[in-house]
Amino acid sequence: MMSDKPDWLPDIFQVSPWKDDTFDLLYEIFQKDFITSQPFYRGIKAWSFPEKEDGKEKIFWHLTSRVDAATGERLPDLRRSELLPWVRSMIEHPDEPEVLTWDYEEGDKDIHTYIWLQQFDFVVIMKKYPDGRRRLITSFWIEYPHKKRELRKKYEERIR
Repeated sequence: MMSDKPDWLPDIFQVSPWKDDTFDLLYEIFQKDFITSQPFYRGIKAWSFPEKEDGKEKIFWHLTSRVDAATGERLPDLRRSELLPWVRSMIEHPDEPEVLTWDYEEGDKDIHTYIWLQQFDFVVIMKKYPDGRRRLITSFWIEYPHKKRELRKKYEERIR
């Protein structure tokens, strides 16, 4: 799967086997990509809220874990975690031919920017503000066909 990744994407981060320090190593990537410097989406800085939880920014947890429906506990998401290095690159390369990028008005009237690397089933989502700035909300690997259909529908109903 990764042998045909575009040159502009960095390598994935190996998380298997998961070790005691894996979150710390992922956090180093997150700090380099989003705290030390911020990515630019089409010339405008993309940012995230600085609030922390368990000693790390809340957005870090959204990019590397998911909430277990049964327990409510946040658990490592191996696919999100290994693809963390891709998030910044996708934000900075929205016009590459492998990427599908669009704005969509959600039910609450917020505008979200979707950056979808379809070939690898990975999406980055940002909130768009009236001044054009984008705030990183989440990213995830798309594991279910219904989620792909939902994204395709949002693309077809995108803001033009």
